[in-house]
Amino acid sequence: MSKGPGLFADIGKKAKDLLSKDYNSDQKFSVSTYSDAGVALTSTAVKKGGLLTGDVAALYKHKNTTFDVKIDTESNMSATLTFTDLLPSTKTVALIKLPDYNSGKLEFQYFHYHATFTTAVALNQSPAIDVTATIGTPAIAFGAEAGYDTTSGSFTKYTAGISVTKPDSYASIILGDKGDSIRASYVHHLDLLKKSAAVGEITRRFSSNENTFTVGGSFAVDHLTVVKAKLNNHGKLGALVQHEVIPKSVLTISSEVDTKALHKNPRFGLAIALKP
Repeated sequence: MSKGPGLFADIGKKAKDLLSKDYNSDQKFSVSTYSDAGVALTSTAVKKGGLLTGDVAALYKHKNTTFDVKIDTESNMSATLTFTDLLPSTKTVALIKLPDYNSGKLEFQYFHYHATFTTAVALNQSPAIDVTATIGTPAIAFGAEAGYDTTSGSFTKYTAGISVTKPDSYASIILGDKGDSIRASYVHHLDLLKKSAAVGEITRRFSSNENTFTVGGSFAVDHLTVVKAKLNNHGKLGALVQHEVIPKSVLTISSEVDTKALHKNPRFGLAIALKP
């Protein structure tokens, strides 16, 4: 793949990951094992309220092909097959879900030094079509996304965004929800290895005249421990600690508190995972 501007989905992703990835307010237990043959098996159990759900996933990588399948306790199955460089500078992704086979899709991605293009088609009788395009360089990128429903003959979504990347910072602006919302984010790395960072994000929804401002970040205490926290103007406070207990074994403890309703019980989550 070329070192171009990246996919449209990458615009704003760094800030989104810092403010949402690994945060968990439910009781969660996940264990993964990895083999030298390229097979990964993951078992996950989640307790939300009084409901306990779980799933088993298998991931297999061989050369330019990746096969990922997941089965949950409600007998739902999803399978994703990814081919890299089936054609030069391309990636093809096929997703199938059972028993809801109408939610499957086929996606084609094309990468160039100054542009990327993706198109995704739903695998049903009246397919919806999603198209994205991004132009620029690794330092600055402009992109747009559109979704079209062939049944109603109307656009289901259209989004535009811009991102600017520097060695120690990253900024993005996304106009989404058919022009009803705008989200701006900024990430600043605090060390050369980019293990610690501060992030700020503001979202405005024009139809409801609502603003949401969130600040947060991550800090590497040492090479084994990372602390993350976030807080928005609605009083939602989240925090987590990740510690590598043994090689490839990371313990994550996270919690979420509504600071404007401290008389209520805070929610806590526990996740244990093995990762390569």
